[in-house]
Amino acid sequence: MTRTRENEPARLRRPALDPARIEPRSTSGYPEPFRSRVVPREKRALGDALGLTKIGVNLTTLFPGKESSMRHFHTHEDEMLFVIEGEVVLVSDEGEQVLTAGTCAGFPAGNANGHQLFNRSARPARYLEISNRDREDSAAYSDVDLQYRKGPSGEAIYTRKDGTQY
Repeated sequence: MTRTRENEPARLRRPALDPARIEPRSTSGYPEPFRSRVVPREKRALGDALGLTKIGVNLTTLFPGKESSMRHFHTHEDEMLFVIEGEVVLVSDEGEQVLTAGTCAGFPAGNANGHQLFNRSARPARYLEISNRDREDSAAYSDVDLQYRKGPSGEAIYTRKDGTQY
């Protein structure tokens, strides 16, 4: 990689980018009491920054003691996780498994195997989240009274399982 005099990476041009230059999102659309279980976390929307429209790619930093999401599965979107740094616990119907740098997991659309990551270590973990983007997607949550669907403009709508608002 070309470096500047200050030993910083040279400014890249599309189709390349330096993920550190993407502003992280540290919010969550979840209503309470679920939001506080996942934030703070940092998601850098690499796919959006590169203009990708058919797949989503997030570089996520999960801090100690935090969950990636509530345990869930998607109806229309495949999802893959690839751990880059640190350690997370994958919780799914198979139980718990420790994932470390260089390991990955995948979740086919429509498979009702709810999954989530939990950082039980003392240091931040970083991983890639990769999925297709499907307008018809919704998500079911295995262990909590929550469901997700996309609204008319693509916005996230979270309700209780009976459809009532939080």
